[in-house]
Amino acid sequence: MAAAVLTLTLVLLLLLVCSSIPLTSALYFHLGEAEKKCFIEEIPDDTMVIGNYRTQLYDQQREEYLPATPGFGMLVDVKDPDDKVILSRQYGSEGRFTFTSHTPGEHQICLHSNLTKFSLFAGGMLRVHLDIQVGEHAIDYAVIAAREKLTEVQVRVRQLIEQVEQIQKEQDYQRWREERFRQTSESTNQRVLWWSILQTLILVATGMWQMRHLKSFFEAKKLV
Repeated sequence: MAAAVLTLTLVLLLLLVCSSIPLTSALYFHLGEAEKKCFIEEIPDDTMVIGNYRTQLYDQQREEYLPATPGFGMLVDVKDPDDKVILSRQYGSEGRFTFTSHTPGEHQICLHSNLTKFSLFAGGMLRVHLDIQVGEHAIDYAVIAAREKLTEVQVRVRQLIEQVEQIQKEQDYQRWREERFRQTSESTNQRVLWWSILQTLILVATGMWQMRHLKSFFEAKKLV
């Protein structure tokens, strides 16, 4: 009993430490005219993903990046590991896109501009700031606390539960990857085995044909 309590305490402490570490990653990149940028995210199944972005156009007079005009927009396309489109939508110059994965594996997230002439007034320079949050990190607990009137302790418990569920999804995803890798290895080994057998049969058939050919040659020359 004491060992179980100690184990549970260590798990809760580990989760608390993990929750205090920021695991969201933000980046920015540049887009050219009619250019598309794609990112690959490995996502377990039944996992929510939220992407926040904002765009900036380069001002040649001020020589700095400024927020894009309201008429500027971004097209967001998301494909699952089976190359099926699960999100394809046009957003504004700044916005948020959300989707939930239904198949574990690598998801492709692509962004490109809806304008093709921004290079005429932006020097061909568009900067996009992107922040992708996966799983439990995509949940806004402040909004949940305000909507459900939760205390700080209740919010923390809710967060820990979500983290445990996310860890379980990650473990299931790793087991799924391991199973696919095992199947791929077994298929490769089987193909190598059949190829070796085929090579052996070819060598045996070639040897027998050479022996018959030599026998016929010697008989024709009356050497045997």
